[in-house]
Amino acid sequence: MKGPAGASRNKQAGGVGHAKKRARDLGIPLSGTPGTYDAITDVHGVEVGHATLITGEGRLVVGKGPVRTGVTAILPRGKDAHDPVFAGTFVLNGNGEMTGTAWVEESGFLSGPIMITNTHSVGVVRDAVVAWLAARDPKLTWALPVVAETFDGMLNDINGFHIGKEHAFAALAYAAPGPVGEGNVGGGTGMICHEFKGGIGTASRVLGPADGSYTVGVLVQCNHGRRLDLTIAGVPVGREIQDLMPCYAAEAPPARAWLKDALPRCGDATRGDTARGKADTRAGRGSIIVVVATDAPLLPHQLKRLARRTALGLALVGGRGHNDSGDLMIAFSTASPGTAAAPAANVTMLANDKIDGLFVATVEATEEAIINAMLAAETMTGADGVRVHALPLDRLVDVLRCYNRLAPTS
Repeated sequence: MKGPAGASRNKQAGGVGHAKKRARDLGIPLSGTPGTYDAITDVHGVEVGHATLITGEGRLVVGKGPVRTGVTAILPRGKDAHDPVFAGTFVLNGNGEMTGTAWVEESGFLSGPIMITNTHSVGVVRDAVVAWLAARDPKLTWALPVVAETFDGMLNDINGFHIGKEHAFAALAYAAPGPVGEGNVGGGTGMICHEFKGGIGTASRVLGPADGSYTVGVLVQCNHGRRLDLTIAGVPVGREIQDLMPCYAAEAPPARAWLKDALPRCGDATRGDTARGKADTRAGRGSIIVVVATDAPLLPHQLKRLARRTALGLALVGGRGHNDSGDLMIAFSTASPGTAAAPAANVTMLANDKIDGLFVATVEATEEAIINAMLAAETMTGADGVRVHALPLDRLVDVLRCYNRLAPTS
């Protein structure tokens, strides 16, 4: 997709790109058994697609760029299904937006895809989903799509409104089962996590026979957290790696008033205390969207309980649910097909006494999905030369080794 700022780069279908290290590749000790792809798509039927917009460099010109943004689509039963799924939502902290959730909570059903983008593109993506649904179903009379957001305005020309309906259509068109692109892709393109580069991450867990052999998959768009809170495998990684803070690489400070005095110049921020001596960069106050999928036969009230457990996985990595954070979660089950259209349905429900394995799996997969997002993300320089560094994998491994927290790798 050619952008207004000149040369463009667009990673869409799955967005897998070059091989990237994931948590288990590095020997980060994590509990539980992952599925084939260690992704939300390990839940049969779930498809994920990305549309990624990366164009331009240099000084921010609103409406022209630089652009660092995108759209991610999650389809619970795939593109060709018209069958709603049971769903439930949870808000840890509400400084964010996830449209359509009032009806999800009221009805207990999720119809159509879940879309994730940047804060100022929620409306156009919502409209695109309505158009997409109407084109596929001539009998459609109304729709309340679920579209969630996190803020990418440090790296992206967010007020330039570069996301169009065509980008939402692209994410939906390229949605597929199998491996899921992570890091700087889709809605996660311009996101920041614990003041390192963040973005899209995913993980899954397969329960043992005693717990029903069900699968739980999680996808996150992480844009949250302070550096000093970052914890991986119980190790205070953010306190051990205090440099490589967000900075600006240009000769002149950012033109944006809220960033002008907030960021140090790159090269002047070789020490973490120098960077933190500046005003709040807002990087530590961002948001996270968490999507949970399972094939376990859960009813909406049980899925709401599952969505709540993602907050525990978030906390394991150092998420604190700050006042300025939009921490929004949604969970759905692909079990019980055809229930929404039936005049009366006999529905199987997992007993509450048997749900603990799913709770544990959700916590574990959320923790790993956030870590995977950070490991996959690459250093990015965006609008006004703002630079956000990737979590340095070699130093991460050294820190974990010092704390004796590395597991053998295959």
